[in-house]
Amino acid sequence: MKKQWSLLLALVISLCCNAQQGILDSSRYPHLSNFTAQEDREDMMRQLGIKKLRPGPSSNQSDPNHANEDEMLANPCPELPDALVSKNGRKITTGDLWWKVRRPEIVNDFEKEMYGRIPEGVPKVSWTAKITDYEYVGRTPVVAKQLIGKVDNSEYPLISVNMNAVLVLPLNVKGPVPVLIMFGFPSLPAPAQPSPADYEKLNTALKDMIVKNNPEMKAIFDKYPAYNPLAKAQGPNFFAPAINGDSPPTEQLLAAGWGYCTLEPNSIQADNGAGLTRGIIGLVNKSQPRKPEDWGALRAWSWGASKVLDYLETDTLVNAQKIGIEGVSRYGKAALVTMAFDQRFAVALIGSSGKGGATLQRRVFGEAVESLTTSGGYHWMAGNYLKYATEESSFGKKTGCDLPIDSHELLALCAPRSTFVSYGIPEKGDAKWLDQMGSYKATVAAGSVFKLLGVKDLGVSNDYHTEKMPAVLTGLLDGSLAWRQHNGGHTDAPNFQFFIPWANRELKYEKIVK
Repeated sequence: MKKQWSLLLALVISLCCNAQQGILDSSRYPHLSNFTAQEDREDMMRQLGIKKLRPGPSSNQSDPNHANEDEMLANPCPELPDALVSKNGRKITTGDLWWKVRRPEIVNDFEKEMYGRIPEGVPKVSWTAKITDYEYVGRTPVVAKQLIGKVDNSEYPLISVNMNAVLVLPLNVKGPVPVLIMFGFPSLPAPAQPSPADYEKLNTALKDMIVKNNPEMKAIFDKYPAYNPLAKAQGPNFFAPAINGDSPPTEQLLAAGWGYCTLEPNSIQADNGAGLTRGIIGLVNKSQPRKPEDWGALRAWSWGASKVLDYLETDTLVNAQKIGIEGVSRYGKAALVTMAFDQRFAVALIGSSGKGGATLQRRVFGEAVESLTTSGGYHWMAGNYLKYATEESSFGKKTGCDLPIDSHELLALCAPRSTFVSYGIPEKGDAKWLDQMGSYKATVAAGSVFKLLGVKDLGVSNDYHTEKMPAVLTGLLDGSLAWRQHNGGHTDAPNFQFFIPWANRELKYEKIVK
């Protein structure tokens, strides 16, 4: 009897243990941190020895601390770091010196002082197509896939990261086709419709349900026997208006024989400081606070775009040598960072990116370095970036003038690949805050590197002191470095009708209809 009880007890214990196997023992891992954004920034300030940061200016021009919009006061340190002079003073006169000497120096400074470093050992990503749908977008037949990129979290299962993207490829052209990865909010364009036979089954079942719920409805269905509650949607809309510059950018891309892939940045890394102990940054850090050189959200989003490119390299319908990156505002910053650091990207459209993107850091016009460090945008950058808004610290006071690099060099890292800088106008909502002039000066200055590497730049001199910004709607599109200011707002959509033919020329791509 005693032996039987022992066996029974062992069986119960075994069953209990098996039941517990699926329950995660969180005590085995570093605890989940729950910093607020303020606590996170204060922790970084302590690490850096910063006592006080300068507040950023107000975007409201009626406020006492309003942002500067006087061009005469915009350049407290007008000389930019020379992209073609190494740290030891050596002039960079050949492409070989650029690739072996100067470019690595610039990359290192950007990683250390602005955007942070992607750590070694970032977990692998496994992509699956959650949905594959054959649809029509206007007159264009497409295959649309909702893609989920699951990041391996076996080393720290308390955080899960599942990247969300939608890939749409045209099926009426001979492939493989170029694809533009776009930071945004993915959605399937137009869900496919059931076949006529399936529609008949659905309508029969729906009628039965309606009559069962309300028998009086039978008389109506008997009166109109050909009526069906569900009407079949049309396939290709041959009466849809022809694609033009006012059409949605995605439709313009498909009509030109391009695919597009919309990537959700927040599925990679949350757009706030409190999220730095979550997302891909938190997963790699096992939910512990960042160190000063750790990556920020911009670099995390760019990493996600690179992982999408990894997937596209496996798709036979895609020309992986002709992949582009696009974004507007904060996502314009991320697109520029992506293009600068991942040389597999062939082309970029950088929309209204402002400070932290294409606009010069040294400029004091509209948005300032302090705007990023003391507002909700500090998490975009590495912790070290806080140093350049420091008023009191163990190392003294620093401003944007103390940065060893600036945005002209970020653009230069894109060379010789095709890079299009886009802005709108303040009157329509692309505010002066973004400092369009500061981005133009940076683009002008970056041109010297494009020319060194054998491609054409804007076609103007590289004297950023004297070159005048072109009039609105006057594009500089003859080179691999391009600029155009449209007459719309905070968007790059009006420039797609110019970007697509420019990119086709740069990539030597011609749509061939099947």
